[in-house]
Amino acid sequence: MHNPIFDLLSDNPIIAAIKDDKGLQRVIGSSCNIVFILYGSILTIPKIVDRLKKAGKYAFVHVDLLEGTSSKDIVIDYIKHTTQADGIISTKSSMIRAAKSAGLYTVYRFFLIDSMSYHNVPKQVLSTHPDCIEVLPGCMPKILKRIKNTVNVPVIAGGLISDKEDVLNALDSGSVAISSTCPDIWDNI
Repeated sequence: MHNPIFDLLSDNPIIAAIKDDKGLQRVIGSSCNIVFILYGSILTIPKIVDRLKKAGKYAFVHVDLLEGTSSKDIVIDYIKHTTQADGIISTKSSMIRAAKSAGLYTVYRFFLIDSMSYHNVPKQVLSTHPDCIEVLPGCMPKILKRIKNTVNVPVIAGGLISDKEDVLNALDSGSVAISSTCPDIWDNI
């Protein structure tokens, strides 16, 4: 089965991750077409997404970081009905499932801190069927390659990607894209 997000990520391998209004302003003028929104509240997220959509960007809201919400599925309904977001990012399987049901793209974020977290990735992917996963930290080419070979969804490398070498290593390891909060990477790679 064809995964439409794979084409989107392949065509846009550098993802801007923004954590404040300064990043929002900067990404609007950048060539990055996919934006991971890592900040905001229930009051501000509709306007943040609206600004990105007006600039022709794909917007993904990290629902775990959204102030004024809980980890209940109603957050997904809120995102779906009050914003034009294309998808969500979450570390929670319940949020991934709810967003899939709502027709949003899903990015399941994994923090790999030890072998237990590493071995948990394939199990979680099989049980939730996200559109893609994001692996943090993304500057571990050897681990990224192993993950890519064990899951059947696109892999995004994120976290601690700070220069061209990190980007190229992540992409060479089989990651389809990278995400970074570093504006110098957004336009200079």
